[in-house]
Amino acid sequence: MAVSSARAPQTRSGLSPEGEESNETGLPSADYPVASARKWLIAGALILGQILTGLDMSIVNVALPYMQNSFHVGVDRISWVVTSYFAAVGMILPLTGWIAVRVGRKRYLLGSALTFVIASALCGLSAGIGQMVVFRILQGAAGAAMMPLSQAILLETFPPEEHTLAMATSGIGMMLAPVLGPTVGGWITLNWSWRWNFYINLPMGVLAALMMSVFIHDPPYLKQQRGGGRVDYVGIICVVLALGLFQIVLGRGGLSGWFAAPWVRYASAASAVAMAVLIMHELRFPEPVIDFRILKTLGFTLAVALICIQSLVLFSVNLLNPLFMENVLGYTAWRAGLAVAPRGLGVILALVTVGQLSRRQIDMRRIISCGFMLAGWEIWHMAHWSLNATERQVALPIFLFGVGLGAVFPTITALGLGQIRRERMGFATSLFGMIINSGAATGIAIVSNALTSRHALHQGQLTTYFTFLETCEKAGLLPATGAVASLPPLSDLAAQAWLLAYHDMYRVLAFVIVLLAPWCLLLKSASSPQASGSATFE
Repeated sequence: MAVSSARAPQTRSGLSPEGEESNETGLPSADYPVASARKWLIAGALILGQILTGLDMSIVNVALPYMQNSFHVGVDRISWVVTSYFAAVGMILPLTGWIAVRVGRKRYLLGSALTFVIASALCGLSAGIGQMVVFRILQGAAGAAMMPLSQAILLETFPPEEHTLAMATSGIGMMLAPVLGPTVGGWITLNWSWRWNFYINLPMGVLAALMMSVFIHDPPYLKQQRGGGRVDYVGIICVVLALGLFQIVLGRGGLSGWFAAPWVRYASAASAVAMAVLIMHELRFPEPVIDFRILKTLGFTLAVALICIQSLVLFSVNLLNPLFMENVLGYTAWRAGLAVAPRGLGVILALVTVGQLSRRQIDMRRIISCGFMLAGWEIWHMAHWSLNATERQVALPIFLFGVGLGAVFPTITALGLGQIRRERMGFATSLFGMIINSGAATGIAIVSNALTSRHALHQGQLTTYFTFLETCEKAGLLPATGAVASLPPLSDLAAQAWLLAYHDMYRVLAFVIVLLAPWCLLLKSASSPQASGSATFE
């Protein structure tokens, strides 16, 4: 694979020697819709699809206790409702670019949307946990295509100078839906039934499919590639094994004590071996299902690394915030969902603002750095919440955290993906999505395990300390001032231990996110000739 940054020569009429109209990237631009209304209709169809899949990643979490009662199963089995969905998404996500080339992007999107609708209806109708897990796998496999293909289509639909605007538009569905999921899911579950968390997908899914059918079309180059080439069976098998086992270990390893359980050790080893074989095989196979050679573009690789760590922090905070409010502040699930809703408002504000700023020839790398710094500062504020924190004290950091990371995602994505030739864009977005998904799953698993460990540590320390003080006072080693009697009872130490554990997690996440800020300045500016999307892969 050779990387070329040479720009295609242009004639005075703006046409390349092959006769296709070109833009400043040196890439053909004849596919860009001329009418402004058309690109927004395309964006609307894709956002609907992303909202559907984004909601289903989090909307059912608050309904799990109700589903557990309906199916008469324990916590261990009901958790498969979440694990199966993420495992299916993880396995199919990296294959989406390859599948789109084989069957056609429009056909693949339509099939995914309709399959997602059918699977959602079947999930709502499930009579047992076995049926639910099967239908959730089908739902996750269908929804995996929405994010990467939506990004690829939007980057081709919008002209290069509006790529950040395109990714900001895409971010509305990708970042807003997971934030609103617990709030919407809690309201639906309490007022209707947990089954309606799936039924609400039907009208939105049908509308999205209709809009995709009318407004989305495959570009000529994709039609020429359709259905050709050898099938990479080894790559497909390795993807399923590596990422499927990885998601299962992250989703269920904690319930088994992680590496204390033999199956976790064996599954982790098999996943690592499959990933090693996958990388070596894909780098040599002429038509791989995952094109790792794209990572030779350093700007793209840096963007992928930044987004991966950003996703780890974002989804970790999304997990910690409602748990903190329920476990420490004593909120109900519905109240906790409302408390985290301001993050969605912050995300929308940031996406709209960044999308408009990107059209004014502003160096967006500084926006990214400021976004990371703001997000880190607000997470640091979360590390100072007390047992008596008011709703205002909770809402403001959550809102500003949404503003910070809402400004980061579309900008980094546009700068990273903008360096890839559009014939490889589908492969680039699927690789991008795979790493984002892996980062999010890894963050959730690490933070969940670390939170429990820190809680046990702090509770043990507090219990030992207070017991020591009481013993010393009874033995007459301390003056009888009544200070020990004023200490909280041992039964109340759990809340204090949880508080300290959450503080530890927030401090670490704040430190991690701030460390990303300087690296953003190494990204190539969208206005620089080297970052004009002219990197090509032969």
